[in-house]
Amino acid sequence: MTLEATPAEQGHSAVHVPSLLIAIVIMLVGTVYPLVFARQDGSANHSLAFALFWAMSAGLVRGVGFVPRAFVWKLLFSGWSCSTALMLAAWIRWGV
Repeated sequence: MTLEATPAEQGHSAVHVPSLLIAIVIMLVGTVYPLVFARQDGSANHSLAFALFWAMSAGLVRGVGFVPRAFVWKLLFSGWSCSTALMLAAWIRWGV
């Protein structure tokens, strides 16, 4: 009889649905309507694109259940960083 470790015991994490949904929505909206990354005059809004791509990346990394080991990567690709980047994108889009 062999005892195999469960995913939680191996250090794996479960799928984080809210982060994954945020990432998928950003990916689909950016694909269907790429002007979401542009300013009113049609030029590229690089700060908005940066914030949205960070939210999408963090959402995909955390959403599929991957949790990095290094502190810096945990900080950049957590569920909280996904939310923070999304709030930053909203502030850039409508707050400035």
